[in-house]
Amino acid sequence: MERTILTISSKNYSSWSLRGWLMMKFSGLPFEEHIVSLDDPSVRAEILLLAPSILVPCLTHNGLKVWDTLAIGEYLNEVRPKAKLIPTDLGARTHCRAICGEMHSGFTSLRSALPMNIRGRFENFKIWDRAQADIGRIDSIWKDCLTTYGGPFLFGSTPGLADAMYAPVVTRFMTYHVELNREMEAYCKTVLELPAMQEWTAAALVEPEQIDELETEF
Repeated sequence: MERTILTISSKNYSSWSLRGWLMMKFSGLPFEEHIVSLDDPSVRAEILLLAPSILVPCLTHNGLKVWDTLAIGEYLNEVRPKAKLIPTDLGARTHCRAICGEMHSGFTSLRSALPMNIRGRFENFKIWDRAQADIGRIDSIWKDCLTTYGGPFLFGSTPGLADAMYAPVVTRFMTYHVELNREMEAYCKTVLELPAMQEWTAAALVEPEQIDELETEF
């Protein structure tokens, strides 16, 4: 029987790796981690937003390779349907795919201005207007979902694809001490208290490698 392997990069810096890893955890599909070192030039380029495409994380399962994060989520939803990574109701399912796609392709100002760095803590960080506009849009998305589906997760009582897609945003808000309203704070707390999220964070905090460009408050 072939092993199920998820190839990821840095747990401290890689938002895409976190997304794919959480999807795996939420799906319940057992897997092994294969971690690519930050010494790999392509990995550093991806994390620094200099790569033309994102090839990590990559899931190897049943002889197939899936490397786009949204594609991994869709694949897991097919092979592990009971996990309900994507809602079964057509309206909720459509809504979920829309906000996941928005995170997948948008929020470029937030990504560049507030790069993921779980170990980092930058107080009094200056958030420029374009990044602040992205934060405002995320606030609207979370509020809409939590109100519509009742929380505590974006589409109800269990974490799914959307929560995995927005989890790196939660870490960014903590790293840069972003001022949040009560609803956003409560959702961030819910995500951070997930056992899977605590496992990932613990590993990120002791990760020995670092990217100097992301360790300076700029």
